[in-house]
Amino acid sequence: MTADGGGLTSVDRALQIIELLGKCGAVRVMDVADHLGVARSTAHRLLSALLRREFVVQDATKVYHRGPAFVAAGFGTERNSLVRAVVRPHLEALARQAGETCHLVVLEGNGARFIDAVESDQTLRVGSRIGMLLPAHTTAAGKALLAELSQPDFFALYPRGLPGLRAELAKRTTLQRELAMVRRRGWATNIDESERGITAVAVAIKDEVGLALASIAIACPSARCPRSRMESLVEMVKVAAAGAQTTLHQPVVGAARP
Repeated sequence: MTADGGGLTSVDRALQIIELLGKCGAVRVMDVADHLGVARSTAHRLLSALLRREFVVQDATKVYHRGPAFVAAGFGTERNSLVRAVVRPHLEALARQAGETCHLVVLEGNGARFIDAVESDQTLRVGSRIGMLLPAHTTAAGKALLAELSQPDFFALYPRGLPGLRAELAKRTTLQRELAMVRRRGWATNIDESERGITAVAVAIKDEVGLALASIAIACPSARCPRSRMESLVEMVKVAAAGAQTTLHQPVVGAARP
């Protein structure tokens, strides 16, 4: 079986790419080519195969990130699993207090990946979005995370502006102004942006050095969320995020001490 054309060799290389994604989270064609010691055309072909099977997704800068099939298979999800386990009690408490569906979200390229949810028990409610990857700039949870990015990292995600058909969402400068406001006040909103009839508020959860790990969001039918209710929802999600953040910063029981 030849090194270039053998089926087993291609499978092995694909698995090596999956291992690399597990370590790095994001790769470029040149990264894969260097890692495998192959031509860029070969690396591109392998990544295209993984893209078709949704093991990777590609952002606007042509960088490849872990896709839904990668996550569903349980590859490289240790950090997300830890965050999900720690935040879950806070998410449940928030959902009980607000009476609305609450989500835990991480940034994946320029998308918002919904990794956990506690759904409201009201008849009219926002359904769980677990597993979905939505454009980050259209969701409150995504905007809360985008606001924490440095300017170079932000431009790397949107080098040619924003995807989307609505003119007001397609302007990068408009988003930048909104994210600046999110940073100042500490919370983000989504009013009929990801889907008409849905309003959401979100706050980022940060690690010990101030880097955003995830965000918590309350999502509810817009008909049940007049602007007069927004302030109370914001306070609820801020308290929940602060509690989750404190829990995440606590040392793991039984962990080795230096």
